[in-house]
Amino acid sequence: MLFNSFEFLIFFPVMIIGFYSLNHKYRWLWLLLGSYFFYIAHEPELIILLIVSTLVDYFCGIKMHEAKKASIKKRYLILSIITNIGILFVFKYLFFFTNNIEWVLDFFGSDVLTKQEANSYNFNQILLPVGISFYTFQTMSYSIEIYRGVIKPERHMGKFALYVSFFPQLVAGPVERASRLLPQLKSETTINVNNIKKGIIMMAWGFFLKLVVADRLGLYVDEAFRTPDSPHSLSLILGSLFFCFQIYYDFSAYTSIAIGAAKTMGYDLIQNFNRPIFSTSFEEFWKRWHISFTTWLRDFIYKPLIRNARYPRLIAVVIVFFINGLWHGANWTFVIWSLLNAFILVVEISTKQFRHKVFNTLKLSKRIRGFLGWLTVLGLMTITLVFFRSPNIHQALVYLEHMFSFQGSLHINILGNAFELFLCLVLIFIVQIIYYYKGNRKVYELFTKQTRIAKYSMCFAYIFVIVLFAINRQNSFIYFQF
Repeated sequence: MLFNSFEFLIFFPVMIIGFYSLNHKYRWLWLLLGSYFFYIAHEPELIILLIVSTLVDYFCGIKMHEAKKASIKKRYLILSIITNIGILFVFKYLFFFTNNIEWVLDFFGSDVLTKQEANSYNFNQILLPVGISFYTFQTMSYSIEIYRGVIKPERHMGKFALYVSFFPQLVAGPVERASRLLPQLKSETTINVNNIKKGIIMMAWGFFLKLVVADRLGLYVDEAFRTPDSPHSLSLILGSLFFCFQIYYDFSAYTSIAIGAAKTMGYDLIQNFNRPIFSTSFEEFWKRWHISFTTWLRDFIYKPLIRNARYPRLIAVVIVFFINGLWHGANWTFVIWSLLNAFILVVEISTKQFRHKVFNTLKLSKRIRGFLGWLTVLGLMTITLVFFRSPNIHQALVYLEHMFSFQGSLHINILGNAFELFLCLVLIFIVQIIYYYKGNRKVYELFTKQTRIAKYSMCFAYIFVIVLFAINRQNSFIYFQF
């Protein structure tokens, strides 16, 4: 079920009314059934994968806690990881790996499968379950933290199942830790008008970001990437720049709706962004972007790699970013995008002291350094995200070649609608101003701190903007495919 669908506009009020109407001890069941319905409404047959992942990790968690020997404990951890990675591999990466293995074998003149036999497997027909990368990584974090002794296993199977499938963050995160979300799901919540107001405002903000801003930018981005060999370099540069903002607003929109939906029930989800577009270095950017996932990579992959100096820090960064790229999709474009970010980050870390000396020699102020850093981050993002957005490496290279040819006129109105282009620029400016002063976390203060007349005016203006400027395409969120 999409957040930006008519079905959700019916589903969500029913869930809230039912939640507060029931006694506390039955609310977990209501939310669990609602969460499963939320998932089934999109992919009914693939709910079995969610259930399998839940049951395996529930069982492994208890067995690890009860195990007397470290070797037995480790076996159950391996079972949990193999199950989750196995599900992820079969449904997300099987076709990708078989395709690449087949290419390598063909390159060396070895045909293991005939074309007819290869087609009979229909690997490319395997349906990618939405949210699979999110809930498998969330359940793995639960198992790893039990193995490390950070948390104790949840004995109530139903409440653990709710932790895995909680509908606001099931499909595209944030990736919540059990130590943070499970205690909230077990605690008793009462009707809190302030929480409900904040939640609804955050949801409204998310719908605005998605329907009015991100999807509008998507019109221009789609057109730019549809013609990567365009003779107008400036339109390609603007298309990639708009994609930087589109993917941020689109993902931020989902997170805002998820956080808002949970907030109306008294639950606090982790904030997934901290004004990443204002970052003045790539190191800062990756600390502010997709926070729940980057901290997952840090805690469960990066830190174990550098522990006891097993791997040099820079090599560990490259390994983590390779995994980050694969996590985003079974395509080399995502891997290249992520490894380019790793390369930039490695160069940035390696030259930190040298750059500091140069800036001191040139006597550049802190503000100028910050501005130059921000400009560099935004510029490099505009380049690297071409691989993220392109369907294959060839088209990405064609796009970059024509983008840097600096040929053609100053033609940027590729949609043939100057007002739409102007509106895109204005909306980016408005959203960035709001994020600059309020951040991703406190957008609701734009409404709650106003006078009553101002609040009524803002409500009217919001409805007017949604009706007049929303893009009615019911696009799925970009991160649904991951």
